[in-house]
Amino acid sequence: MTAPRVEIDLTKIEENARCLVDRLGAYGISVTGVTKGVCGHPDVAGAMVDGGVAGLADARITNIVRMRMAGITCPVSMLRAPMASELEAVIRHCDTSYNTEMDTILKLGLAAEKRGASQDIILIVEMGDGREGILPEALNDFATLVIATPWVALKGIAANFACMGSVAPTAADMITLSRLADSVEGGCGPFVDLVSGGGSANVPWALGEHTAWRVNNLRLGEAILLGLDPVTGRPIDGLHTDAFALFAEVIEARGKPGTIPHETTPPDLGPLRIVGQDNPGTRVVLAVGQQDTDAGDLTFPSGFTFVGATSDHTVVDTGQSVMPVGSEMKMGMRYGALMRAMSARDVAKAVHGKRDMTTRAKDHDPPPFLTLV
Repeated sequence: MTAPRVEIDLTKIEENARCLVDRLGAYGISVTGVTKGVCGHPDVAGAMVDGGVAGLADARITNIVRMRMAGITCPVSMLRAPMASELEAVIRHCDTSYNTEMDTILKLGLAAEKRGASQDIILIVEMGDGREGILPEALNDFATLVIATPWVALKGIAANFACMGSVAPTAADMITLSRLADSVEGGCGPFVDLVSGGGSANVPWALGEHTAWRVNNLRLGEAILLGLDPVTGRPIDGLHTDAFALFAEVIEARGKPGTIPHETTPPDLGPLRIVGQDNPGTRVVLAVGQQDTDAGDLTFPSGFTFVGATSDHTVVDTGQSVMPVGSEMKMGMRYGALMRAMSARDVAKAVHGKRDMTTRAKDHDPPPFLTLV
């Protein structure tokens, strides 16, 4: 088979989604499947839908168009605040968008009126992550302006945790978010339908002993795809952690010293000498590099040690194990490695358990400024 490649087990992704949907559903929390880590891969999106997610969400309109063109018809949300250049595409392909800027929402309303289709709005609240969000004290006034804007509807509020930072949300954070929803209703009138508490970093809280208060949704990508808690890196009980694997071909294999210092001398005093130290081990060079994945976010077979990577090569110490040239190494991926590998055009994607997705959404042709590859 072609290498490098990512092999994808759709059955495990579906089972992860279903497990989380069922377990969180017992607390009244719905799951939105986040597809940005796989660039909106339609088969992965379909596996999430088959696993029972309430809808999908992505941060890039190209990924959303890709899913729509493949026949994904479930509700899809635009996670990143829309850019001015993509407002019409967001209205056309997304049921909902997450927003923090009133000017953008006003323009979304104009684009929605032009198309004759209202857009649901979820307001992101800044609760300490430090990325995007409306300050809590400004939320009510902001919500009032949204409610007064034609062709958009305030659907809910949301918060982000462990995106910029690595601090997991707490029960106190969820109580605060719930009270903000109450405050919006008290100050503005309409019912806040969706209170989205965050992403995969919230799963340990959500599955623990707690009262959900008004938090009734989580946006899950890493938990479904990799079965991991993004804050601790630990597996989440009951989930598969091996739905994705990266395969790369060995292009060099030989024993080399553990360290190779260079004794340099002026050219007229003699040639460069490489002086070996430590006991030699077996090192292999893989035909995959930082252009293809985040090599530092890969996990290697037991007994193998990551040495380093450049744009097109990754070096691994295999100890006493022998891997001949032409053989392949199988590696696990954390989220950063998965995201880059799925976006790399030179990394093939091999899907196992592929579903028949022959029904195309005729109303979702790509807008003229998009090129799908």
